[in-house]
Amino acid sequence: MVVDLVSAVTFAVVLPGLLVAHMVADHWFQSSHQAGCKGLVGWAGRRACAGHVAVYTTVTAVVVAVLWVAFGLAITPAGFVLGQAVSAITHYWADRRSTLKKLAEVTGKGQFYRLGSPRENRDDNPSLGTGAYVLDQSWHQGWLFVAALCTALI
Repeated sequence: MVVDLVSAVTFAVVLPGLLVAHMVADHWFQSSHQAGCKGLVGWAGRRACAGHVAVYTTVTAVVVAVLWVAFGLAITPAGFVLGQAVSAITHYWADRRSTLKKLAEVTGKGQFYRLGSPRENRDDNPSLGTGAYVLDQSWHQGWLFVAALCTALI
């Protein structure tokens, strides 16, 4: 097996860049309105989620572009666009919430998804420490791995 060292280095630089950009964009650049409404049924939820993903993708694209230039990475325009598209599409899909919840249910992770969620008819405080949040973040990170591969190999 021939190892393409240039692609390996590109992947090794892009992946942590995407992971950092993801955390910053998802938590600092997302508006409270987007965070609260992106899972709503109908056009209001779709618009809020699309707005979040547009800002999110701008942040990830800027980070990858800076890395590309700063390190002279061997990224093609097609690889750049495909990596960003994979990240954006999968991010939107998960952030609509009902989609990820349904996936958790059909894969036997429904109970974990609900872990830490406010209980019905209780005065529980919502928390970032929920199963839904962990599954959401791990979903995004898995797809960022794929996005980095696409960026490096296309």
